[in-house]
Amino acid sequence: MFFFNAFRDYTMIMDNFLKKLKGYTRIFYWVFVFVMTAVLLYLAMPGDLKFKYEYQKGFPWKHENLVAPFDFAILKTDEEINREKEEQLQSVVPYFSFDTTLVSIQTQKLKNNWQTLVPPGDTTLDEAVLKLSHALKSFYTSGILPRAPETYNVLSGEKELKKRVGNLVVKTPLSKIHSEKTAYNAILDTISQLENEYPGLAEQLTELETEQYISANLEYDEVTTRKEMEEVTRNISTTRGMVQTGERIILQGEIVDDEKFQIMESLEASYENEKGQGIKSYMVEIGKGSLVLLFMGLLFTFMYIYRLDILHQFSKLSFMLLFLVTIVFFTNFINTFPNLSIYLVPFAIFPIIIRTFFDSRTAIFTLLIATILTGFYAPNNYEFVLMQFSAGVVAVFSLNKMHRRVHLVMAAFWVFLTYAIIYTALHVIYEGNLASYNFKMLQWFALSSVLLLLVYPLIFIFEKMFGFVSDVTLIELADTNQPLLRKMAEEAPGTFQHSMQIANLSEEIILKIGGNPFLIRAGALYHDIGKIATPEFFIENQVVGINPHDKMNYQKSAEIIIDHVKKGVKMAKKHKLPLSLVEFIATHHGTTKAQYFYLKHQEENPDKKVDNGAFIYPGPLPRSKEAAVVMIVDGIEAASRSLKEKTKENIQELVNNMVDQKIKNKQLEDSDLTFRDIKIIKETLLNKLMNIYHVRIEYPKEKNDETTVK
Repeated sequence: MFFFNAFRDYTMIMDNFLKKLKGYTRIFYWVFVFVMTAVLLYLAMPGDLKFKYEYQKGFPWKHENLVAPFDFAILKTDEEINREKEEQLQSVVPYFSFDTTLVSIQTQKLKNNWQTLVPPGDTTLDEAVLKLSHALKSFYTSGILPRAPETYNVLSGEKELKKRVGNLVVKTPLSKIHSEKTAYNAILDTISQLENEYPGLAEQLTELETEQYISANLEYDEVTTRKEMEEVTRNISTTRGMVQTGERIILQGEIVDDEKFQIMESLEASYENEKGQGIKSYMVEIGKGSLVLLFMGLLFTFMYIYRLDILHQFSKLSFMLLFLVTIVFFTNFINTFPNLSIYLVPFAIFPIIIRTFFDSRTAIFTLLIATILTGFYAPNNYEFVLMQFSAGVVAVFSLNKMHRRVHLVMAAFWVFLTYAIIYTALHVIYEGNLASYNFKMLQWFALSSVLLLLVYPLIFIFEKMFGFVSDVTLIELADTNQPLLRKMAEEAPGTFQHSMQIANLSEEIILKIGGNPFLIRAGALYHDIGKIATPEFFIENQVVGINPHDKMNYQKSAEIIIDHVKKGVKMAKKHKLPLSLVEFIATHHGTTKAQYFYLKHQEENPDKKVDNGAFIYPGPLPRSKEAAVVMIVDGIEAASRSLKEKTKENIQELVNNMVDQKIKNKQLEDSDLTFRDIKIIKETLLNKLMNIYHVRIEYPKEKNDETTVK
């Protein structure tokens, strides 16, 4: 006895130790995961110093009087710089490369052709070709373009161009420049004059193929022109004037006008470039790290209070935190490109996917953390946080269903509309008009909204990587043409009809108490797939008069009946059904008894001690609301079919007794069903079963006339 007590005490001590160790392991895991996430977020966020003042054009200065903490230059606005660039670019004369060899080639060709047309030695003939050669040379000396000068964009508004021969550059008025067409017409005029001057040579002059002597010797030199443009714009100063140390910048309550706003922008840029004039860089890093740790603490607190189940599931927690780091990193990465807008990032994808795999509340809270962490370093951080958070919330609300493609398209449209409305409203508040409205921002908003269509492929990828199940997948699995369901319909038709009935009843209930109707329908359809292995042992599949249980003892019958749960789980894993559906198979009987065979075994063996374990289902108990509802509906639907007289009173008594029995046996302890849910379940089952069995309401008897008169 002593050794027995000692062993029992030792076992209890070890159990307590293992429980504590498991608890400490979980805490260590939480600390490790959240600290690692904080480190990754810290590395993903920029390390630049942030200006501590917030200000908006057209609004009062809300801080204390501000004086210049150090000397800094006033930056020019983008409009000023662009205006100066345009002025400087207008002074740039475009370059054209000049071919000096073409004139000699063409004049020599003219002389050679002329000699084949006229006899040699005639001075009159030599004078004529000499005059024609001089005219041709003058055209080439001035320059010939392939087409008219006014057709060149670079020559628009110009009065001259630069002819470049090697390092030699000569300016030439455009009025002296010919195109191939004008040069050709001019040489024809010259030939006409020569025909009048030398009538005897008219025939020879006509035979000259004039077009072969005209060819462009000027070509636009884009490289040299662009170099000069860059050189000119490079020398433009980006600043105008200085603010001296101690000089007053703005007083508290003073309106931030255009000039003050530009001075503040210059101070902020100089402040961040100079790292705060004496502020230690490591202090900035400590502040950034503290900020990240604070938000990680808030996220952990939220999940610990409202979604503890996420903390207990490694894949879900890892996915959420990794996705948070990814969206923050990618947004900050895009922000480093000056030619790209930060709004190009489809930020609303983050809450949509979190909502798809978790719930709306978790999606909105994590969206808030992601936007604040990203917006702290984003340009116009208040505007960024306001727009991205609003668009994300709209995306979550507009995608309460996502089993049709049109839902995502409409969500993208609403996100774009949210961006456009908020941006326009802020612009009107800041500027007071729409004159300087930046329509290019609408293009970024539209592109970001279109990129939301990447949600479907991303969901598919995440499902495969992390083992999640989306509503779209559940709808596909609930299709009765799925191979496993078709097999059940063919080999266990009674079980298939029973499962369809359970699916319809459970879906009706879950829509009233709240839950996932797609999950419960799919789970109800698959909950009895284990019966496919031995369909003839279940009453709904038996032919009248043939029952294989009649030839075996009750304990063996109970074993076969209970075994359909284990076989169903194996079959589900073999066909790679999601774990969320396996729960329905494993838990739809919980840890209840195969009551019929247990009682029959007791009657047959009144003097023997009955082994309860042989008649109890292995469990576990249902944890989700959906699985608990299927457990309740499964038992009641099966029992209702055995009622001899299906009246309202009988059905109501059956429903109440069976639900109360489940509660008494603690089968619903691990689920999150409330008393309100239980009440709704009872009422819904009563109404639906009465409709199924066509139970009529008993009409009150009509009172006789005498009673009525009284």
